Amino acid sequence: MSYADVYASWKADPENFWMEAAKAIDWVEAPTRALTDKGDHLYEWFKDGKVNTCWNAVDRHVANGRGEQAAIIHDSPITGTKTTITYAELQDRVARLAGALRAKGVEKGDRVIIYMPMVAEALEAMLACSRLGAIHSVVFGGFAANELAVRIDDCQPKAIIAASCGLEPGRVVHYKPLLDGAIEIAKSKPEFTVILQREQEIAELKDGYDFDWHAVQQGVEPAECVPVEGDHPAYILYTSGTTGAPKGVVRPTGGHLVALNWTMKNIYNVDPGDVFWAASDVGWVVGHSYICYGPLIHGNTTIVFEGKPVGTPDAGTFWRVITEHKVRSFFTAPTAIRAVKRDDPKGELLADYDLSHLKAIYLAGERADPDTIEWTQKVTAKPVYDHWWQTETGWTIAGMPAGIEEMPVKIGSPSVPMPGYDVQILDEAGHPMKPGELGAIAVKLPLPPGTLPTLWNAEARFKKSYLNTFPGFYETGDAGMIDEDGYLYIMARTDDVINVAGHRLSTGGMEEVLAAHPDVAECAVIGVADALKGQMPVGFLCLSKGVNRPHDEITSEVVKLVREKIGPVAAFKLAVVVDRLPKTRSGKILRATMVKIADNEDFKMPATIDDPAILDEIREALQTIGYAQS
Repeated sequence: MSYADVYASWKADPENFWMEAAKAIDWVEAPTRALTDKGDHLYEWFKDGKVNTCWNAVDRHVANGRGEQAAIIHDSPITGTKTTITYAELQDRVARLAGALRAKGVEKGDRVIIYMPMVAEALEAMLACSRLGAIHSVVFGGFAANELAVRIDDCQPKAIIAASCGLEPGRVVHYKPLLDGAIEIAKSKPEFTVILQREQEIAELKDGYDFDWHAVQQGVEPAECVPVEGDHPAYILYTSGTTGAPKGVVRPTGGHLVALNWTMKNIYNVDPGDVFWAASDVGWVVGHSYICYGPLIHGNTTIVFEGKPVGTPDAGTFWRVITEHKVRSFFTAPTAIRAVKRDDPKGELLADYDLSHLKAIYLAGERADPDTIEWTQKVTAKPVYDHWWQTETGWTIAGMPAGIEEMPVKIGSPSVPMPGYDVQILDEAGHPMKPGELGAIAVKLPLPPGTLPTLWNAEARFKKSYLNTFPGFYETGDAGMIDEDGYLYIMARTDDVINVAGHRLSTGGMEEVLAAHPDVAECAVIGVADALKGQMPVGFLCLSKGVNRPHDEITSEVVKLVREKIGPVAAFKLAVVVDRLPKTRSGKILRATMVKIADNEDFKMPATIDDPAILDEIREALQTIGYAQS
């Protein structure tokens, strides 16, 4: 079947489409229907089914004779270690940890916060919770104490599972003091903690409150899988909110299993037994969907990588991992590829590696500019697919359905909507736009299985954030267009569409032009307040390694380029060279914060910022061109 046939079959009979997909999951009690309409634009999937996530991700593969297959490969260039865990070993480890949690009173519906680095035990902790029907909430390891405290108060966990430390190139991140500080600040107090002691730092444990990961498991009865309802929350994952208070995205169990399993073949084109690698972190949605659950549910081998795209030890580390572990599909963020390109502009380190097992590279997390895609295609000689989704959706809204049909790649587009998503472009009044016109990207309700049905304890906020702007639609917060062939283009966050003298312009379109300049490794464009034109675009450029030309030469060239490619209407006159851009730990550029600095507005330090000192560098750069003066 072609993509068009599959998409049409979903559209003609969504109920049957998802009930068929649900047959690939082991149900304790199979659902009798796919969708439940609760009214008021609220929906649930597979509500009357009974199922267990851990059984589907671990035990069933052992029962089906795959126990000796590698489930998890932990590859840590920071510690210089590599460990393989088979499905049979994983089953034993998860059942024992779940037994220890159960012995301490954790049961179905209880929340457990997981605060861990990129170690295999982070996945074991997630799976142990799902084995018991407990609802986990993974918080990025090393998050500041006050941010962790906010999440403790929101989800009120019975327990916290943490590690003694995380490791960054050249430094140890002390988790235990951050955890202790968070528990002290939080109004809601967990009953106990479980601490994985890493040899790089042995944390001091409070007797009777902090329990050692290994000691707590001694002598306990391994836990069996607890069946839960299809709409029972598998996890809560906090995403940043505009008010500063994080939003707890709820992921329901049944839809999560069905959707992720469907994506592994149809989008990522891997078969059970193949090695799949998502170079992300367990603290982000990619880590949940495609380091932990998706690959394991589908019977793949997943890689847990504790390292960086550059510096551990060099810009060839991605290619080493792919070569050594025979990775079939590789998923990373454009920002990681740009870091590799900046350090190794000609891709010379690839000569040492063999990518013959690799079928394709998938990019997501932010817009993949054409220059990054073209460079990656050129140096790897592999297909490179951009795809677009969100923490809220848990899986691809629009992408290349490589396991159904390898359609033509249109660089600049994440390709086509997946079955389950009726994507439309709307104007401010909610009217559909014509092909090629820029507008708000919205998805007609209901959203497919595996997407968020609500926010944790915040239904009114859920409606306000996602449903109220365009009644009957989910508002994505992104702006873009659909072309005549049905390909979607993501041009910017809705906030990043700037209004220059009455013209609505995409900062993403300008970034594409800047990124195409041979000396530019990475860039960002923001709209700053302007008394005459409303807003004016300003470009920030990070240069490739080895570029020694005068900066004013390069900035004048990019200004000229934007004028040629987009036209004088863009009013693009200002660009500045910086060493680095402010980013979240997951690699998203903090454009909204940069705008506030430029416009002399107060802002809250983003909780997920990688390095706060970069904001001072941005302020200084803006001052050189007449902004951020106060």
